[in-house]
Amino acid sequence: MHELWERFKDGGFAMWPILAILAVQIGFIIERAVYLFGAGIDKEAFSQTMQKCILGGDIAKAVKVCSVQNAPMARIVQAGLIKVNRPDEEVQAAMDEAALREMPKITQRTGYLALLSNLSMLVGLLGTVNGLIEAFGAVAGKSIDPSQKATILAAGISEAMNCTAFGLIVAIIGLLGFAVLNGRTQSLEDDINAVTVQVVNLVVNNREKVNVQGAAQAA
Repeated sequence: MHELWERFKDGGFAMWPILAILAVQIGFIIERAVYLFGAGIDKEAFSQTMQKCILGGDIAKAVKVCSVQNAPMARIVQAGLIKVNRPDEEVQAAMDEAALREMPKITQRTGYLALLSNLSMLVGLLGTVNGLIEAFGAVAGKSIDPSQKATILAAGISEAMNCTAFGLIVAIIGLLGFAVLNGRTQSLEDDINAVTVQVVNLVVNNREKVNVQGAAQAA
């Protein structure tokens, strides 16, 4: 730990902005991971339950199943099922409206991780350039004691290398987090699209089985 702190100090002023970027990245990764991995439900089980309820004409039960699931997919499907006693267009419109509320919650803030990763590399590059300027300035400086030139040169190169390393480490953490979370986001969106389309088709194709009275009571 002491060695890491010494390297951090040797990196100069740019290490602090990079550290701030790392803190923000970790905050985004934790918050997004908690939401995204908590927002998923078993797609196959949920889909089969909806199919069984709709084909059995028990829309009220399907709505209740959705209401106990704290997930975007369930809330979107529930919005459509509540309108099942209305025309097909209104059922689809209700799901679309619910999707407009839920989808931004799934995609928000994840993209910032890629931006912060690029920013950490740029700040690291700035620190690197600053360190090299100091290093070569020391070599070229006529007013500097020749006996101190080697020390200043070494310090400048150390600042440059430490900034580069720290900036790259933070960028790698951010990009890995972005890749995992973006993959989870895409998976959730694909599951929602697949299930909502399936539910709409089931409702449209099985109108004669739908218990509209039960749906009204559930709403």
